[in-house]
Amino acid sequence: MTHTGRMPGGLPGGVQAGLPGRLLGSGRTADVYEIDEEWVLRRDREGWEDSAALAAVMTHVREHGYPAPAVRPSGSRSDLVMERLDGPTMLQAFGAGTLDADEAGAVLARLLRELHALPGRISADTGILHLDLHPDNVILTPDGPRVIDWANAEEGDPGLDWGMSAVILAQVAVSPQPIADPARAMLTALLADPSDLTEQGLAEALRRRAANPTMSREETELLVPAAELIRATAGC
Repeated sequence: MTHTGRMPGGLPGGVQAGLPGRLLGSGRTADVYEIDEEWVLRRDREGWEDSAALAAVMTHVREHGYPAPAVRPSGSRSDLVMERLDGPTMLQAFGAGTLDADEAGAVLARLLRELHALPGRISADTGILHLDLHPDNVILTPDGPRVIDWANAEEGDPGLDWGMSAVILAQVAVSPQPIADPARAMLTALLADPSDLTEQGLAEALRRRAANPTMSREETELLVPAAELIRATAGC
């Protein structure tokens, strides 16, 4: 539901924090609602996220030329107002046959390399890590790919970021899902050119995925074969 005017929190179009517009999409922890033709509202369902911290990271990478959505203050800890992006996710494009698996993996690899080339926001000795970069978190706009869902972002060793993306793809690749074979091809392309995956980063990524409360038992059980696939693919 929307209302005219503007609220004190600065939401475009006057959308009140408790009254979002049409639901556009949902992830494991957050929902995205329509505000108007230019802006959307990302709402953390559990209320754990700090939208100001999230906005700071996205603003930092964007100021350094990285393709993240623009953000605006919302006046709410759990709400983030973001630029509305036009285009399918990489996963949707693959499903529609407009993007092949090899290209998808190569794009993910490029986005990781470009991100890790940016200076850290907190420390010059560390880089920005997305830690959830996979085909459903990349939107293919007319201006190129844009990276969304920065809720897990932190600063650290790039090997961990490569490990997280590899584990996410590998879990699908060793699953009974219909897209298992394409996910395997994406993983191969991700790690081919060359990657900054490290054994330490992979081990930490596996640990974090195992501890993730949003994963099902079935997903957790796939971590062992996923790790074996990653090591075989990367030649670890």
